[in-house]
Amino acid sequence: MLGFDPSVAPYDNWVHYVAAVAIAVIAALNYVGVRWGSFIQNVTAVAKYFGLLFIIVAAIVIGIPKTGGHFTPIAPAGSFSIAPFGLALVSVLWAYDGWADLAFIAGEVKDPERNLPRSLILGTIAVIAIYLLANVAYLGVMSVDEVRHSKLVAADVALRLIGPGGVAFVALTVMLSTLGTLNGSILTNPRVFFAMAADGLLFRKIADVHPRYQTPYVAIALTAVLGIIFVLLRTFEQLADTFVTAILPFYALGVASIFVFRKRSKAEYSPPFRAPLYPFAPILFVLATIYLLGNALIDPSSRWPTLAIFGVILAGIPVYYFTVGRPSAPLGERAGAASAAD
Repeated sequence: MLGFDPSVAPYDNWVHYVAAVAIAVIAALNYVGVRWGSFIQNVTAVAKYFGLLFIIVAAIVIGIPKTGGHFTPIAPAGSFSIAPFGLALVSVLWAYDGWADLAFIAGEVKDPERNLPRSLILGTIAVIAIYLLANVAYLGVMSVDEVRHSKLVAADVALRLIGPGGVAFVALTVMLSTLGTLNGSILTNPRVFFAMAADGLLFRKIADVHPRYQTPYVAIALTAVLGIIFVLLRTFEQLADTFVTAILPFYALGVASIFVFRKRSKAEYSPPFRAPLYPFAPILFVLATIYLLGNALIDPSSRWPTLAIFGVILAGIPVYYFTVGRPSAPLGERAGAASAAD
């Protein structure tokens, strides 16, 4: 189903155009330098955290004393089932995704040996803390059933706590949060295209660096064009489910690569930072990913969409070998050249 639906209100369709324009503007700012992207990221991150903290404090000070809270045991009897739990985790991972994006721009980070591990670990802990506190705030004001049926939980909580002004405040916070997420994606993800092209895994032109701005401008433009196409053709829910399912296998492969690197000699692989809890942490991560993807394949409601996503990913293999992965000379000629060199 396409993102546009002529039967819905015009506003719902205009959202796609607004999203496309936002992508173009943020891409243009990142095109002219990393400083602009970093500035936007810092401002939106601070605004988002303080916005959520305001709601949390208001719920604790105003809401919970009035309602007494609507808290229940973490797992009441008969409430847990493995398959639904796995499907729910897919949406949860969307909320937490971005934890590894800083690694995409490791080559442009000052003192990466020190700053990358600290940023990844502390950033993830901060996100976990703010999300848990936000859920405490929501359940302190609304019941579980009300939360389940609410399309805009934070706005509904703010409406009960502060009134219409609270809704406007939450709307502004959500806009800044969305803008920050968009900027983070355009700041980091083009660097993946850039690195792949530099290693010969994509067309070489994508690895070009702008002579004036010193940014991977072709990769940024490619990312922006793909993003605009997707938001014009698909709904947010479709894009979110597709993204999480498509990215999980590559997260697992990235984490599993540590086992390959650890087998190499110190001359080949001697990082200044060692993975904590090795090998248990990476094994747990890979097993959890297999569980999520396997559960999505087993469940009838998600089986075919998941298979379709995997099909698109696997289609990239023949495309690669027929384009940039195709040998520049026949195998016999390359073997002869190697023998002559020896």
